[in-house]
Amino acid sequence: MSTPVAQATKPGLGNRMLDAIERAGNRLPDPFTLFLLLFLFIAVLSTAMSYLGLAVTLPGEDGPTQIKGFFSAEGVAWLTTSMVTNFIEFPPLGVVLTMLLGVGIAQRTGMLTALVRRAFGNAPRWLLPYVVAFTALCAHIMSDASIIVVPPLAALVFKAAGRHPVAGLLGAYATATAAFSCTPFVTATDALLSGISNAAAEPVGDLTTTVTPVSNLFVSLSCSALLTIGAGLLIDKVLEPRLNRNGVGRDEIHDDDAPAAPALSAELTDAERGGLRWAGVSLLVTVAALLALILPPGAPMRNEDGTFLPESPLLGSVVFIVFLVLVVPAVAYGARVRTITGSESISRMMAESVKDMANFLVVAFVLSQFLALFTWSGMSSWIAVQGAAMLERANFTGFGAILAFIVVVTLLNLLITSGSSLWTLLAAVFVPMFALIGYEAGFIQAAFRVGDSATQALTPLNPYLVIILGYLRKYEPSAGMGTIIARMLPFTLVFWVLWVGVLTVFFFTGASIGPGMGIRL
Repeated sequence: MSTPVAQATKPGLGNRMLDAIERAGNRLPDPFTLFLLLFLFIAVLSTAMSYLGLAVTLPGEDGPTQIKGFFSAEGVAWLTTSMVTNFIEFPPLGVVLTMLLGVGIAQRTGMLTALVRRAFGNAPRWLLPYVVAFTALCAHIMSDASIIVVPPLAALVFKAAGRHPVAGLLGAYATATAAFSCTPFVTATDALLSGISNAAAEPVGDLTTTVTPVSNLFVSLSCSALLTIGAGLLIDKVLEPRLNRNGVGRDEIHDDDAPAAPALSAELTDAERGGLRWAGVSLLVTVAALLALILPPGAPMRNEDGTFLPESPLLGSVVFIVFLVLVVPAVAYGARVRTITGSESISRMMAESVKDMANFLVVAFVLSQFLALFTWSGMSSWIAVQGAAMLERANFTGFGAILAFIVVVTLLNLLITSGSSLWTLLAAVFVPMFALIGYEAGFIQAAFRVGDSATQALTPLNPYLVIILGYLRKYEPSAGMGTIIARMLPFTLVFWVLWVGVLTVFFFTGASIGPGMGIRL
């Protein structure tokens, strides 16, 4: 891959600051050691807090819950009896394993390469950052699976176009995380958050409008357009030039395990064209079969009420559906181009994909124990409730209160990366509180989503960061967590400002943020 020669000019202040952040971040221990140290830190701190008699009163509970100390008989019994469960029930584990198996088959059959060449072969190179950004936003309909599927595909697109694959990889990761749930489509996340909002609004239910999965739709549509442009500019004007300036992409890039990407041309061989036709037909058959399970009245994918919201087998089957639409066309393509000659070919490709998961599995083991201890001890709830109390004591009533709330959520998101868990804790306090000073629950939910997304790309507690680090090290072996954090920081800052800007416009114009959902009661 040709890469522009780095200029001998002195880097600007912004680049020097990012370089310093990267160097400092890379001095952190490797992820396994880091989370092991964090586990020990929480173990000691929880024991001290328990000794001091600290407690937290969760919304909806009658009395306080005591902080539990790890270095106690109860703590030792908890770890020895739940260690395996903590690991096996670690929420991202099943998603990651399943998706990487599907992506591995789709990549190793050659289908993804052919599809990228066919789809983007005639696209101008300058447009690719914006296409990648928009694709990553639209892929949020796959929920967390988008964080695993889209970045490596974006790297492939960039590499085949003669652009920097790391720019595609990290640009897609930034958009998939720091802009999470900002999509032009209604997703399972919308349904999940709206259900939590309505439950939290019950004490003041006669004041607020019922929150639906489309209550934030107008904000999401506005942000989708704006963040697509912002992400494309950041990839094109900040991330990729910085990679080229630092020399990443010349001596360091190595991807020996993956097949060399051909030049990005729409010209395919007869076998490849036939393979894509087979893949297309198999995809249509798969979609038709899924629709037969979804659309008819009383279909298996509907809930007991015959609908899809707020919960249904359909919303719980997102990972299965994504896996299916990856694997079935890939197998059809592989059978046509002869990269699959039997079931042993499929098992071999899946086994090779498991090799890519090794580092993640090791880190996920200790990360799952750390997060389980953080939750079991009660410290995560204590931090969230204290943050809520701090904001409540500020006694804001205007837009300053909304900004303060977003800041609190942004900071808490560094520690509690599960959006549903964090919203469950905060909504019970803030939805009634803001309703009493005149704000709709749906608007507070929209404000929450800003803070809940922006720092997802930065926090080491994001389990998908380990996956991206593994992808990154195929191109840049010396990369560490500091590398990702430094390169994600511009996206986090810009996305946060843009998202808050959109929310500000809605606030001061009084425009509806979704069908039937205003800002003030």
